[in-house]
Amino acid sequence: MEEVKLTSLVRSSGCNAKLPPGDLHKALDGLEQQTPEALIEGFESSDDALVYDLGDGRVLIETVDFFPPMVDDPGIFGEIAAANAISDIYAMGGEPRIAMSLMCFPSCLDITVMRRIMTGAVAKAEEAGVVIAGGHTLSDREPKFGLAVTGFADKDKVWSNKGAEPGDSVILTKKLGVGLLMTAHKAGETEAAEAIEQMRTLNRYAKEAAEGLSVHAATDVTGFSLIGHSYEAADASGVSIMIDSKLLRFLPGAEEAARFGFVPEGRYTNEDYLEDKAELPDDIPLYLRDMLFSPETSGGLLLFMPPEDADEYLKRFPDAFLIGSVTEQKEKPVIVI
Repeated sequence: MEEVKLTSLVRSSGCNAKLPPGDLHKALDGLEQQTPEALIEGFESSDDALVYDLGDGRVLIETVDFFPPMVDDPGIFGEIAAANAISDIYAMGGEPRIAMSLMCFPSCLDITVMRRIMTGAVAKAEEAGVVIAGGHTLSDREPKFGLAVTGFADKDKVWSNKGAEPGDSVILTKKLGVGLLMTAHKAGETEAAEAIEQMRTLNRYAKEAAEGLSVHAATDVTGFSLIGHSYEAADASGVSIMIDSKLLRFLPGAEEAARFGFVPEGRYTNEDYLEDKAELPDDIPLYLRDMLFSPETSGGLLLFMPPEDADEYLKRFPDAFLIGSVTEQKEKPVIVI
């Protein structure tokens, strides 16, 4: 059987396939449910994972993430999906340990494609110290894959997207532009080797570099864009976040992809939801606006740290870079300069 290109089977790919944030909030806002005392974090603050107090000084951290492929190679798709799902545990300051797989698989694909996806996922999970111990599979027109991941942390060391303080430095650990580059790549207009390699890279090393340093708040940058995830942290923390656009780093070719209009659909739904929550300069170029609101897949950690700790962190983890600072709450939660 001739191998089918995975990306030819899907309408959206990667974290661009997420439900628009406005629709998600409409569905969840005001939803009544039990809130046991041991549940430290649920979905109320749009944090990366739930946190449950185990009562012995530790917490359990649970997350789930899956999406359609953004690459044609099944093994690489499995690696990216696994790295992306596991990232939420690192964004909470935890250590991932066990996972279950979620697989939607079309009947038109040879079953060896499923095995290759799983082989890639298992290899990336092993790199993270995670065992994939089961899962669930459905027949579906579009392939989709991901993991439900469980991790653990000391209760006094768990991170949250709330807690950023005025004066904090804002650090990002991966370059931006994955969504734009993969949109151009799917159209056959550019190579995306660096973007693919970045998506395959675990945030484990970025998280470990913060050991012993003060992290007031943290999240990761995925489908809701840099602006979107910054807004969630600012809103949860009761502060404003100043992003200096001159400090941002983008993957090679991302600016060109934006200038030529290779913009993922999620960029527009993100801005629709965030337009009254972020302040951007009136004269900001359209391509830069596209880059700020575009979805990322398996993006970097967004860390809010005291300046002295941020300086030390940047020495330990040179791939990371300063993007701005935290201020007292202003008219808009996110302000781009």
